[in-house]
Amino acid sequence: MKAALHAAWRAFCHLLVGFALSLVCYVAIPLFVLCAAMAAALIGAATWPEAVLALRRLTGFARVRAGGRLGARVPEHYLPMGGPLTERVRTASCDPGTWRDARWLVAQVLIGPMLLYVALPLWPVALLVDLVWCGLLRGRPVLLPVFDALADLDARWTAVLLRPSPSAQLAERVQELSVTRAGAVAAHGAELRRIERDLHDGAQARLVALSMRIGLARRAYGSDPEAGRRLLDDAQQQAEEALAELRQVVRGIHPPVLTDRGLTGAVRALAAAHPLRVTVSAPGEEMAPRAAAAVEAAAYFVVAEALTNAAKHSGGSFVKVTLDRTQPSVLRIRAEDDGCGGAREERGSGLLGIRRRVAALDGTVALDSPVGGPTVVEVELPCVW
Repeated sequence: MKAALHAAWRAFCHLLVGFALSLVCYVAIPLFVLCAAMAAALIGAATWPEAVLALRRLTGFARVRAGGRLGARVPEHYLPMGGPLTERVRTASCDPGTWRDARWLVAQVLIGPMLLYVALPLWPVALLVDLVWCGLLRGRPVLLPVFDALADLDARWTAVLLRPSPSAQLAERVQELSVTRAGAVAAHGAELRRIERDLHDGAQARLVALSMRIGLARRAYGSDPEAGRRLLDDAQQQAEEALAELRQVVRGIHPPVLTDRGLTGAVRALAAAHPLRVTVSAPGEEMAPRAAAAVEAAAYFVVAEALTNAAKHSGGSFVKVTLDRTQPSVLRIRAEDDGCGGAREERGSGLLGIRRRVAALDGTVALDSPVGGPTVVEVELPCVW
């Protein structure tokens, strides 16, 4: 009974907020119509884009409110409003989102009070009936769950009216994929340049020096065998260094430890070699089926970059890494350090590279790094490919 009463009270408060929102809409409708009429008459046209932006903020609150009730975000899609006044007026008038919001504005004035008028007289009756029913007869609540149904109805019709049309969602998705593709191409180009630079400045230079050492050893071996042996020893050392350089380049492309140990083992190997104290938690990851190689490589890169940033910039002493597979189709990575915070993507700390690599796999990145710390990087990667 206590849980049902608490849920009913939350639903009743949701309806009260909806009624207050209806009063705001009741005042906003004539103002919105007045601004539209002034723009049509070319008098005070500057007020029209501002009215549309104010309406977007109001419907944004309604989306958050409905999404919180339904447990799922209500998407939005608007045309960007910028440029000279004529362009802003045209965008405000031609954007389908403007008229979708206006439709909700009118509906909220009608439906918000109607739902509250149903809930108000029902509230004392529900309390009396369910308190007697549950207290004396040990039955389950009968009328209190009605308030949950009314609040859910309020959230659902708001979501239906404010959700973008399929064509708008498709256009937004195409734009998002275009940006993602550009980021993936940029990340791929940067990776190729890094590999080329590593090969040119590292392994290639050592192989050239190795070839010269062997040539000198061949010429010196006949006249001075001892000098030839020293040159061959130097050549052997340079060959080993060249092999180490090549292994390092290969690890940057796809770390072999991923193939040998899997993601959890590879991350623990990173943690063991890190200068800071690192703990790795992998609830469910070791028992879940392995993700695709590209997903594991991206996750490994995220952790490696986060650990590198913590060592270079955070000033902390501890990093906690969590690999979570509570949902088999989603891999969640969380890296938290106890440093000074203040990390930003535009400062060249590798966070932009993380975002581009993750976006190429249709994943998401969230960064929380207030000044004073801690810095938390959270990444979600889809595992279904």
